[in-house]
Amino acid sequence: MVEMSKPILCVDFDGVLHSYTSGWQGVGNVNDGPVPGAMVFLADAIEHFDVVIYSSRSKDPRGIGAMEHAICMWLADEGLPTGGIIRDITFAHEKPAAFLTIDDRAVCFDGVFPPISQLLEFKPWNKRNAVTT
Repeated sequence: MVEMSKPILCVDFDGVLHSYTSGWQGVGNVNDGPVPGAMVFLADAIEHFDVVIYSSRSKDPRGIGAMEHAICMWLADEGLPTGGIIRDITFAHEKPAAFLTIDDRAVCFDGVFPPISQLLEFKPWNKRNAVTT
């Protein structure tokens, strides 16, 4: 029986998995912790998707090493099985053709182009003013 491949889920690193509160510190430097829930999400996601991590860091081997090292540490901190999860994650050098991408700096295209002014005002989730209800 041929095993069906899972759909590819491309996940950005900085601002999605890595909290990125210190901003860019260089391709090989990951100075902040994970976004809350990120490691549990990865552990769940690998059950349903071929998880590929792609970032602006991905074109440099130091960047891939830094991402992999950080994720291993964060998984261990959460008490999750580091080896099994990290083995099931791909760190891509180029953006993959994915079924779905999770990125903090993207606009979901719905068939209508947004106004340029809206694009110029874009802020990722962690830079927006908190909305109170």
